[in-house]
Amino acid sequence: MTLRYAFYGDDFTGSTDVLEQLAEGGVSAVLFLRTPDAALLDRFPDVQAVGIAGDSRSRGPEWMDEHLADAFRALPAADIIHYKICSTFDSAPHTGSIGRAIEIGIRQFGQPVALLVGAPYMGRYVVYGNLFARAGEQVYRIDQHPTMSRHPVTPMDEADLRLHLAAQTDARVALVPLDRIRAGQAGEVFDRAVEDADIVLFDSVDQSDLEQAGQVLLSRNVHFMAGSSGLTRALVLAWPDTEPGAGVAGASDVGEVEQLLVVSGSCSPVTAQQINRAAERGFAVHEVDVPALLADAGAEAARLRAAAQAALEAGQSCVICSARGPLDNGHVPIGDKLGSVLGSVAHDLIQATGLRRVMFAGGDTSSYGVCQLGAEALTWAAPMERGAPMVRAHADDPAIDGLEMVLKGGQVGGEDFFEVVRRGHA
Repeated sequence: MTLRYAFYGDDFTGSTDVLEQLAEGGVSAVLFLRTPDAALLDRFPDVQAVGIAGDSRSRGPEWMDEHLADAFRALPAADIIHYKICSTFDSAPHTGSIGRAIEIGIRQFGQPVALLVGAPYMGRYVVYGNLFARAGEQVYRIDQHPTMSRHPVTPMDEADLRLHLAAQTDARVALVPLDRIRAGQAGEVFDRAVEDADIVLFDSVDQSDLEQAGQVLLSRNVHFMAGSSGLTRALVLAWPDTEPGAGVAGASDVGEVEQLLVVSGSCSPVTAQQINRAAERGFAVHEVDVPALLADAGAEAARLRAAAQAALEAGQSCVICSARGPLDNGHVPIGDKLGSVLGSVAHDLIQATGLRRVMFAGGDTSSYGVCQLGAEALTWAAPMERGAPMVRAHADDPAIDGLEMVLKGGQVGGEDFFEVVRRGHA
């Protein structure tokens, strides 16, 4: 059977965002945390969409050359294949190269390739090829954004996505600009663009822009696409039998839990505010000693595990974090090691205390940390915040099966978001 839609997510956090968009349109979906074999696929026989959560956002181009084509081939047959990226587009030639990923996709699936990055419902906008993102109440051009322009691994120093991609690929990029979309000419511009370009980027500022882009892509039978969850939203708006809010596939009443464990590798000021607010609410906060972790990861993990377990057994919710805000420019990226250690600690705490709800904050933390839990798949459970839904784990281990998780990007959520997740609703 050919599915309606299949995607590879370049990190785990953004992959759950796609589940949210599909669920809101009534499209049943499952996100696999490993390459699915026939037996695993058979456990989800009625889904219309399938994703594989990956970590290519934190990988170099050589890794992509070796692994990404296999990941694309592992996706089940589908009408549309989507390489899912973050709506802040943070990437570089040496890490998380979106250009290299698209080149691999072109070799696998052919052209043309559509690129849609804007996610207006999350405060991400593309205007004449330039990316803007909200921070608090202010919208910034991405190269002036207080967090993304200072990202410790892939700082965004160029707002024009065509120029940003030019540093990552020789593929030719064309634009379907906002004025032509608003004039109802998106299809005509797209048809002309694919005559000479390899990648066609769509502007998007509001939902109507997304819907027009989706209609163009479906009417032209474009098979391979790259973009944020805004691309998923565009398709949901354009598919004739779906629309956001039409139905929620897999919805459930998750309710409140007494305790929440949060593990955070995020250095976003938004997450820092959330950690500080959680501390005010009585969450125990334990900070990672990063130099100690680098020197002896086992000893530092044991210290964190003991401190967090004592707090949880005393009835407190708990935060384990590596930072409270932006790091200095001399920071050495250790997202893979940090995420793996935090994930291992979370796994042990779940086993020891019977926790049923966990949050991971930070893209790398989510990607590397969740892998330590032993879950095989995730399905959508409930809305929490745009871009950070609650999902449910599927695993052979009874301690992990049914575990409720929220995977939160650094920029996502209000100041009281940790408490929102503990309560199970805003």
